[in-house]
Amino acid sequence: MATQASRTASRLMLSPAVVLLFLWMIVPLGMTIYFSLLRFNLLMPGTEEFTGFENYFYFFTDPAFWPALVNTLTLVLGVLVITVVGGVALAVLLDQPVWGQGIVRILVIAPFFVMPSVSALVWKNMLMNPVNGLFAAIARGLGLEPIDFFAEAPLASIIVIVAWQWLPFATLILLTALQSLDREQMDAAEMDGAGPIRRFVHLTVPHLTRAITVVVLIQTIFLLSVFAEILVTTNGGPGTASTTLTFLVYMQSMLQFDVGLGSAGGIVAVILANIVAIFLMRMIGKNLEA
Repeated sequence: MATQASRTASRLMLSPAVVLLFLWMIVPLGMTIYFSLLRFNLLMPGTEEFTGFENYFYFFTDPAFWPALVNTLTLVLGVLVITVVGGVALAVLLDQPVWGQGIVRILVIAPFFVMPSVSALVWKNMLMNPVNGLFAAIARGLGLEPIDFFAEAPLASIIVIVAWQWLPFATLILLTALQSLDREQMDAAEMDGAGPIRRFVHLTVPHLTRAITVVVLIQTIFLLSVFAEILVTTNGGPGTASTTLTFLVYMQSMLQFDVGLGSAGGIVAVILANIVAIFLMRMIGKNLEA
């Protein structure tokens, strides 16, 4: 009887959180699914009609859809490669005993706390500007022609900006994992004649595998919805060179006022994110079992 009463009490205490979660997530998702089945344009109020999966057909046949999908996957993969490789390198460096180690760690982690729109503005106007940016000044100092990064390599420029933001996160997770590495094992390998490279490949990297999978999972979920950096820097252009699925949904729903088509695109983006998340979680599960 006491156990049943405690279960009832725990359910009552959890019910407000469950109701809030339902209102916060399930209701908007249900409304999005409903709108995706309508022909609903804000410029033509009162003309809404049920069209079934017609919006999904238009979304998949949109000439910008496949370039946006490729750009999204390229963005995610590019940022992951930079942050994982750079995160491992920075974690190894920050793990070394040096003077002012705490200050250096704070400085390395600082970019993660900068708002995406602010960091995009800094990169656009102060670093990558082809006229008065820092990189342009360095190029002219070396006798080279400055590069208009956002015109000649828009997607690569956005990848660099987003990677700069997420590199501290990867470094922090990997550094925490690196500090749990058994030092006696490293010392024993060194006494057996293993050099720094062999110790790194055979001891450090396997130890960081689980931390790397966690970094990949968390970052992928957030990278699939990158938006502010694109809006501030390239606005999806030139053409569709830097348009991602998230930005394509924004253009259809907010610029073309097509709520139905934008909702269908949002549902497709959610499904894609869930597929990627499930795949990565299975990959992490296999690594944890190994």
